[in-house]
Amino acid sequence: MRNIFLFLRRYFTFICFVVLQLFALWMLFHYNRFHHAVFLGVANEVTGRVNTQVDKLDDYFHQGAENVRVHRMNDSLLNLLKSNFNYADTAQRNVTDSLRQDSTIAVRRYLWRDAKVVYNTVNAEQNYLQLNRGSKYGIKDDMAVLNSDGSVVGVVVNVSPNFSQVMSLLHVQSSVSASHKATGTLGKVEWDGKDPRFVQLKGIPQSVPVKAGDSIMTSRYSYNFPPAHLIGTISEIKSDPSTGFYVLKVKTAANFSAIQQVFVVENLQREEQLQLTKDTEKKMEEQKNKKR
Repeated sequence: MRNIFLFLRRYFTFICFVVLQLFALWMLFHYNRFHHAVFLGVANEVTGRVNTQVDKLDDYFHQGAENVRVHRMNDSLLNLLKSNFNYADTAQRNVTDSLRQDSTIAVRRYLWRDAKVVYNTVNAEQNYLQLNRGSKYGIKDDMAVLNSDGSVVGVVVNVSPNFSQVMSLLHVQSSVSASHKATGTLGKVEWDGKDPRFVQLKGIPQSVPVKAGDSIMTSRYSYNFPPAHLIGTISEIKSDPSTGFYVLKVKTAANFSAIQQVFVVENLQREEQLQLTKDTEKKMEEQKNKKR
């Protein structure tokens, strides 16, 4: 207590000066509109700068959780897209009055699930990704995998209860049905095992007008991928005189070195499509044998 009194006695004049100065400033800013406005402007600027830095620091420590939250919200929204459903043909009519059928009922075709990449390679000839979702979460072989922006990543080739293995687009055995967006011409996207930034589009006839920057999309005839999702853009055009087709160099839309969050997309009608194809082949073979 004695030290406190000694401190006040020693700095009494300075303390009085500070108190009176603060009181004078308060009177100035409180009763003078111009000075009051200037003070508020400066105060807002200072507090704004401080809050901005605090917010950046908070975002740094919470960005992982926020990314996951946004990714899951996107997953929910993507499942509501019209392109995931098949709609009944409204041109057909039921002529039997006793049957009631709503022709506007939508049948889901594609189901989206969110996942996180826990392992990824880009420098080998056979590159794979591993996801933190497996059979427990409904993941199966042959499901399509898309990046968080909807661009093509690969196809699921193996699953365990908690994880799944994905054949990357950057795999020498990968082959994705694709189409030239401007003309709808179909081709196949493959990787030559060289530059992980580029794949090749083959099967486009030289009669088709193509140019650098054209978008290459997933085909509507793919059993795995939903249609009209970006694979990449044409960066170089070469012709193969022996075949009459282009060999197009395509820059991938997905940055395979930085993939973190993905979507696993299931074609709910894939098995029916495959079974129909098998049954058709079998039926044609039987008819061929009968003719003999």
